[in-house]
Amino acid sequence: MHTVDDILRKKQRDVVWIEPLASVYDALKMMNETNVGALCVQIDGYLVGIVSERDYVRKVILDTHTSQQTKVSEIMTSDVVSVTPSETVPHCISLMKKHHVRHLPVVEEGKPVGMVSLRDLFLDVIEESL
Repeated sequence: MHTVDDILRKKQRDVVWIEPLASVYDALKMMNETNVGALCVQIDGYLVGIVSERDYVRKVILDTHTSQQTKVSEIMTSDVVSVTPSETVPHCISLMKKHHVRHLPVVEEGKPVGMVSLRDLFLDVIEESL
């Protein structure tokens, strides 16, 4: 059974992150440039939240706010569901299902070391079954 660490070794391990006082526009621009669907929100290297494309749709577009004036801290999820590198793939899928999330920051001692998406986990399950 694979772990989160196994998945992180196969993909880019750099954590794509943004500060909470950055604009949502900057966050979206960064997501687009790095081809990710969510960013870790950090202060001094510590995880304080996560912001996703879904947050943008639900909290900016649908509430008719502007992305250039809205701060990441206004729409981010601060009660973050995260995992450690030693967690198993089935456990991560179970957490995602339970909490209705598509991205899990991977943390060690409060600091993000990676991010796994539902896509990463499904591809791993498929690869392991072949």
